[in-house]
Amino acid sequence: MGFPKEFLWGGATSAHQCEGAWNEDGKGVSMADFNTAGGLDKKRVQTDSILSDVYYPSHKAIDFYHRYKEDIALFAEIGFKCFRLSIAWTRIFPNGDEEFPNEKGLEFYDKVFDELLSYGIEPVVTISHFEMPYHLSKEYGGWRNRKLVDFYVKYCETIFNRYKDKVKYWMTFNEINALTLMPDMATGNSKAKDAETMVEVIYQAAHHQFVASAKAVILAKKINSEMQVGMMWGNLVFYPQTPHPEDVLATQQVLDSQYMFCDVQIRGYYPNKLKKYFQSENIDIKMEKGDLETLKEGTVDYIGFSYYMSLCANRSEKIGMSLNGSMFAAPKNSYIDKNSEWGLPYDPVGLRFTLNELYNRYQVPLFVVENGLGAVDVLTDKGEVHDDYRIEYLRDHIIEIEKAINIDGVPIIGYTPWGCIDLISASTGEIKKRYGFIYVDVDDDGKGTFNRSKKDSFYWYKKVIESNGTALD
Repeated sequence: MGFPKEFLWGGATSAHQCEGAWNEDGKGVSMADFNTAGGLDKKRVQTDSILSDVYYPSHKAIDFYHRYKEDIALFAEIGFKCFRLSIAWTRIFPNGDEEFPNEKGLEFYDKVFDELLSYGIEPVVTISHFEMPYHLSKEYGGWRNRKLVDFYVKYCETIFNRYKDKVKYWMTFNEINALTLMPDMATGNSKAKDAETMVEVIYQAAHHQFVASAKAVILAKKINSEMQVGMMWGNLVFYPQTPHPEDVLATQQVLDSQYMFCDVQIRGYYPNKLKKYFQSENIDIKMEKGDLETLKEGTVDYIGFSYYMSLCANRSEKIGMSLNGSMFAAPKNSYIDKNSEWGLPYDPVGLRFTLNELYNRYQVPLFVVENGLGAVDVLTDKGEVHDDYRIEYLRDHIIEIEKAINIDGVPIIGYTPWGCIDLISASTGEIKKRYGFIYVDVDDDGKGTFNRSKKDSFYWYKKVIESNGTALD
């Protein structure tokens, strides 16, 4: 049956994983600029300054900052209808608390958006993607501090006014539920102090992000009522490991701990279960007068989400991040026999399950803004990359999206596979973990020509888009 005529096919990236030019044209230092190579399983350098003898992958990344025209031309050749990217907060406000924005940073995104629009490609913008200004972490303690709400809203006001006629689709925070999973990265390195617990710090930071997001939605509608502002959720699918009632209940509890981020941003209020949790754990969330009204008024228009894998839960094992930063420590699903090279279970049906669960629960449009297969790709002497494994992965997931639309009736805005051009992995600091349709000649030490090459998946995805999802072979 294919896909709706208006379906947005595209690809996704983030600023700190592809732009490079980390200190050019007035850009400030972001939290991401301190991430060294090696991933979460190796000790990262903890310092207040950038060291000359340490390799920081985001400093060069894939040099999109200087090569954006070349890359966007390749996206247009594939046939992208949209391109998801993030704005680097530190390009606009280098420290985050300045009175006036950095004009050079604003001009860069003007050029990127103009280039995209010249090809008929719709920009889809993540406002904050794990790269808050380092100054806001060091001087204010990150999102634990209420002042960040005002800094963020000022940032939003600046970019909404500047790009109000260029960008329709926005998302406020990337994978906002990462606050509970990777708090250092998502909160801005907030730490517990005195009698606080880290859990309390996390949920206080979450409240501040909820309020900031709601204020951004309200502001966007005043500036241009046609803007669509969504949330972005790091989707985690959990199945009960067995039909044992307590395994089923444990799975529900794990899911609810993540759904609460959607509950607040879509329904506009804290769910009863979360309130009870706060009471039982003596968590005191400090709110200002009017916060609850703001949450109610500033609900998002759609859910953008990532999907890579499914997991299991049971009554006896805790769920947690494993050391490689890519895989959750969770019970094994014996019915899934495929895994990526980085250990992610391969479950396309889980995507259809997710689409149904989210729409049944919230009744708002959905946008699959991350999905993809990280793998070690080999560039042949002829400049080719034969990535049939990626084609198979994406095909199987696209089939499930089509079923969700045409069989289940789920409204889906579009599909933007992650890392449509090879980029630096946020979790492992590697580029050998490649996702793209386009190969970038750079290695894990930042060495290479940076030349771009089309993979087999490039030509396959081009046919998929040309046929609006009917030619998948």
